[in-house]
Amino acid sequence: MTLEVRPYDRERDADGLYESKLAFERGLGENTGGDEKAAAYEGKLTDAYRERWLDWVDRCVGDDPRCVTVAVDRREATDALVGYVFVLPERLAMVWDAAVLNELYVAPEHRGTGVADDLMDAALALAADQDLPLDRLVLDVDPANERAKGFYDRHGFESWGEMVARSVDGDD
Repeated sequence: MTLEVRPYDRERDADGLYESKLAFERGLGENTGGDEKAAAYEGKLTDAYRERWLDWVDRCVGDDPRCVTVAVDRREATDALVGYVFVLPERLAMVWDAAVLNELYVAPEHRGTGVADDLMDAALALAADQDLPLDRLVLDVDPANERAKGFYDRHGFESWGEMVARSVDGDD
């Protein structure tokens, strides 16, 4: 595989990035929950959501082009995007007092090839360059996602608190 890991470029990568985002979201819904969770994740994936998400990506990339790093298979005639990592920009570090790994996704056919390791290296390099209240890179991982937990364990992540959530309208 001829792989290029580089900052996201909307001109070249928007369609591939959003297709990967769809796969990421659908995987969370289908693989880490029941039908209700899958339906909730699928229900948000509208055209309006696509535009809002890509605009948000652009704002983050405007802060630091490395916030979204893509992995591209150069063997494909179209330079197929096979994965990405999204680290929130430094200006949002106060959300968790740390760098925040928002998303890391690798297409199933490229898992186990080292692509995720390369993307993690990019995320860690960006986090190391951020001015953080706490020198940590944090993320939210679903406890049902054993593969992801194993990957993060291998990269030295450890439990640090627990996230809880509730519906904002009070119905849960």
